[in-house]
Amino acid sequence: MIIYEETDKVLRGVTFIDLFCGIGGFHTALSSLGGKCVFASDIDKFAKEVYERNYGMEPHDDIRKIPVEEIPKHDILCAGFPCQPFSISGNRKGFDDPRGNLFFDIVKILDYHRPKVVFLENVKNFEKHDGGKTLERVKSELMKRKYIVYSKVLCASDYGIPQARNRIYIIAFRNDLDSSQFSFPVPFDEYKVLQDILINDELNTIPGTYEIVREYELIINMPQNRSNELLRIGKIGLGRQGERIYSPLGVSTTLSSQGGGLGGRTGMYLINGKVRKLYPRECARLMGFPDTFKLATTQEQNYKLFGNSVAVEVVQLITKEIAKYLS
Repeated sequence: MIIYEETDKVLRGVTFIDLFCGIGGFHTALSSLGGKCVFASDIDKFAKEVYERNYGMEPHDDIRKIPVEEIPKHDILCAGFPCQPFSISGNRKGFDDPRGNLFFDIVKILDYHRPKVVFLENVKNFEKHDGGKTLERVKSELMKRKYIVYSKVLCASDYGIPQARNRIYIIAFRNDLDSSQFSFPVPFDEYKVLQDILINDELNTIPGTYEIVREYELIINMPQNRSNELLRIGKIGLGRQGERIYSPLGVSTTLSSQGGGLGGRTGMYLINGKVRKLYPRECARLMGFPDTFKLATTQEQNYKLFGNSVAVEVVQLITKEIAKYLS
């Protein structure tokens, strides 16, 4: 997470709502810039518990059951709406999946409240789903409501987070705002690697918990140089997805809320001579959350919740660009 000084609080006086909030990636990002969250909702019991512990507000339940007039007035609508209907790791049914239709609940809120900005996030595959028709439908619905729409796929590893996480970001400005000069943040010249965010490897040494106690095969020697890419160095079994071993001198695989294989959710890495998964705190760091962030109570909950989150630092950087056009 990028720590901003008071002089950088570009959202001071700006309100936002946090739909499909998960553990609050949008909340962490926008509040760090001075924004105030006035409403949050999610259906995941464990996500709501973590959200309340960290932000002191309990998210509402299913957004489909909340009358739009009961949602407070707000300047920015944030929504990392469910990605499974569009993900290559899901069934890819898109709007034919009931979860995909949740986008139209966002539209109902826009019709009633007319916020200044809509800030959406989804998986990379959203851009090309159904031959691009899904994205065009979303843009069309926003433009019908007199919003000017921008979208782009960004990778977290280009913005200080050592994770190969590609996501599409869709930003829509109400057309009474002059957003003609809006642009997405420029990638950093410098980058971090997984090794930069690892915690003491001796903290969790119980075999089978994080360490992989299976024979593995190195397919190349351990790299000596840092890289802004995935560095695959070995495998377990056939080396299928979830059976691949990577070097910590590169970036991590995409954290996932679901995935098969021994390393299906975090990837497996050769660290200090041991092959292991990532610890939950390392997952938190890979999503841009500060070390003060309170985790869920179990390993499985943490893996799922961080895999579903937005990358905080990417959202912070985009929000700083959005703030230039809120007046």
